[in-house]
Formats: sequence, C-alpha cells, structure tokens
Amino acid sequence: MLSNFVYCNPTKLYFGEDSLSYLNDELKKYGKNILLIYGGGSIKRNGIYDSIVNILKDNDKNVIEINSVMPNPTLDKLYQGLETARKQEISLILAVGGGSVIDYAKAISVSINCSEDPWEKYYIRFEEPTCKIVPVGAILTMAGTGSEMNAGAVITNTSTHQKIGHVFQSEEIMPRFAILNPRYTMTLPHYHLIAGIYDIFNHICEQYFSGEDDNTSDYISEGLMKSVIHSSLIASKDQNNYEAMSNIMWSATWALNTLISRGKSTDWMVHMIGQAIGGVTNATHGMTLSSVSLAYYRYIMPYGLAKFVRFAKNVFNVDPADKTDEEIALEGLDRMKAWMKELGLVLNTRELGVSEDNIDEIVSVTAILNGGYKVLTKEDIKEILLRSLDER
Repeated sequence: MLSNFVYCNPTKLYFGEDSLSYLNDELKKYGKNILLIYGGGSIKRNGIYDSIVNILKDNDKNVIEINSVMPNPTLDKLYQGLETARKQEISLILAVGGGSVIDYAKAISVSINCSEDPWEKYYIRFEEPTCKIVPVGAILTMAGTGSEMNAGAVITNTSTHQKIGHVFQSEEIMPRFAILNPRYTMTLPHYHLIAGIYDIFNHICEQYFSGEDDNTSDYISEGLMKSVIHSSLIASKDQNNYEAMSNIMWSATWALNTLISRGKSTDWMVHMIGQAIGGVTNATHGMTLSSVSLAYYRYIMPYGLAKFVRFAKNVFNVDPADKTDEEIALEGLDRMKAWMKELGLVLNTRELGVSEDNIDEIVSVTAILNGGYKVLTKEDIKEILLRSLDER
C-alpha cells in the first residue's frame, strides 16, 4: 500500500435476528420527536412497521412519518419531506428500508436546518453542510447499497434527468446506528433481490479495478466478491436460507463502508453511466449497473490488464495454463457473465429502455471521473453504451 489515508467509521451495527431489540437502547439517546421514514408499505404488510412503532411508543416517542419514498428518490419528494420535517423539532430520523430510503433520510438530515436549496448546495456545488445535522438511524430491509454505514446520498432530479450521488465528508452524516436483521430481506421480490446483489458486487469492482500496487484492500475485495458469488447462487434459489441472506447483507455493508477503498484510487464509472441511465429511464439501480458492466469492463480491460488477470484467477478461478494474459482476462469476464446470467440479471441496456434514440441524452448527463484505468471521453461513453445495447 503506497498511499496515506484516514479511516473512521462511527456507525454502530446491530446484526442478527434479535437486533431490533437494541432500538430501545438507542432511543434513550434522543429526544421526543422521531421522524420515521419508509417506502411503499411493504413494512406494514410484513409486520416490521408495527414492531418498530410499538418500540417507539413504549419509549414515549412522538412519531412523525414520511412514507412512500420511491426507489431513486426524487428532488420533489425531498422538498415535500422537508415541509413535513421542518414543522417539528426532530431529534432523530429513523429510516426503515433499503438504500433509497436511507439515502433520502440523509438528504433530509443535512437539509432540515439549511436555508439554501439542497439540490444546488449538495448536488450541483457538492458543498458540505454548514448547518446543524439531524442524526440518522437505519433499519435495513434490503441489502445492496451499503448506505447503512456510509455518508452517501443519491437524489434524482426528474426535471433535468440527473441522478447524482453526494458522498459527504462529515462523519456526522453516517447513520449513528444501523439494525441489520437478515430475515427482513427474505420477502423481497426476486428481481430486487438480485439487483441488490449485483449492486454489492459492483461496489466492490468499482474499488478493485483501480491502482497497480500490492494493496491489502484488494485482497479483502477478492474475499468479499467470492462470498457474494457463492451466497448469491444459494439465495437466488432459496430466499429463506438464513446463512446465505446474512452473508449477502454483511457483504453489502463492507462493500461500501469505505474500508476497501482505503489506500486506493477508485473507478466508479459503471455507476456514473448506470446513474445516467437511471436518470433517463428510472430503471432499477442494480440493473442499470449490470446492463452496462460487461461492455465497460471489456472496453477498459487493455488499460488495466494485470488487474483483470488477477480478477480472473483469484475470483473466478481461471486456470492460466497455456493462455495469454488477454485470454485469461476475457475468460474471467465470461465467467462473470455466466454468473450474472444464472442469477437472472439484466445484461443489456435495451431491456431498460435505452435505445439509439436516447443514448446521446444519457451521455450528456454522465459524469466523468478520473480514478479508473482509463479516463473516458464522451465518445468512449457513447461507444460503451452502443455496445451495451445488445449484450446477450
């Protein structure tokens, strides 16, 4: 490892079937008014909502609710939520759901006491909060984003078709605590389960496919990827397999709690292209990533060939005998594709509503980052998108 870095993660995790009981301990640290944020109502159907509200009432809390937070939460929804949140003196925001709900809660937390427009301040100028931040706690019901243990928040502006993530620098924005019960993820629709699984895998790839030094973070990444591959094939066939679902949930947290990025540059161009696709089509996030990944990685492979060879050998167990480095790397990507197909992931962007007619719009809203093996041009992005249309 050749870089200097700082690592601190203040989020306290409670993991396992009895983890919700620890909400009682956490609530003692906060005042009376709790803002409860959740999504489309599945937590009411499966009983999680009643369990949480009973604990809040037992602790004599006044509950203010924001519900119906959608996947890819919108700027309009953020503005609506702020109208509700600013009417009370909120002491804790409790987000119950997956990454979209938790991201939304963080966006609320940095905006409640902010007099400026949050879109301009946080998502256009990428500034840090200068106001009091309201603490967030998370109860996770879908594994994927790692939002339960990081400071990222993604918001979509439907007017401009921009889907932008801000990874805040302040540790105050990370959830103060997160409750992770794998059983809460067992009732997810299969499509969303596998989309979340690929989100996890790609988070690791975005950090792994960068740098050329011998970095401990890459060894950790390889272990996490192998765990995700193994457990995903079990969970995809049997969502009631507690061991597999717990391993997926735990891998999701470690994939994006900043640990494996330490000492590295990182790529994130699959996410930039995927988020641009999501901003234009409103497609499910994990599927936007899976739809463009193979085209992207084949495109940049010549620029980071050594890492792709290592990936093939260490993650997908490719036998290097009698093969060139390029053949080894391509076989690794072919095995990755076979795993993706077995899960049932979307492999091409056309299935998500991308066509030759809207590629230029997607290119125009794709941010270009410089941490990967090749800094892309707009022409590169267009070529990758064209290649991604008809992957099978």
